[in-house]
Amino acid sequence: MTDDEQQSIRAADFGLSHLEQEGAQILTFVETENIGVKLIVLFPYQILPEHWHPPVGDDPGKEETFRMIDGTLYFYIEGEDTMKEGRLPEGKAAYYTARHEIVMKPADQITVAPGIKHWLQAGPEGAVVYSFSTCVRD
Repeated sequence: MTDDEQQSIRAADFGLSHLEQEGAQILTFVETENIGVKLIVLFPYQILPEHWHPPVGDDPGKEETFRMIDGTLYFYIEGEDTMKEGRLPEGKAAYYTARHEIVMKPADQITVAPGIKHWLQAGPEGAVVYSFSTCVRD
């Protein structure tokens, strides 16, 4: 990692003011009109909050692929409630509706179609994951 890259790491709390619980550390490698490549680091049990990427005008919305590098990631997506490992933030269960759990380890990969609710939570040792996406509109 270059010095410039180290300086450009962004700690994002998504306006929730509880970075240790709900947030992520993000390094953006590429962000153009067509593609985005990011490195996301989550501390132990830190959550990247539930969200989705809706259509914008003629654009169908962002498609996103997550590729695990290190640690354990509890990935949640719409579907049958199979949540066993994750921990919901106290008092916020209503905001985390996607509860189909996929436990991801290094080299695991998942692609999320536009408009599908999803969220991520690191396991006890934290998680490092790449995000590859279309139409970056964060």
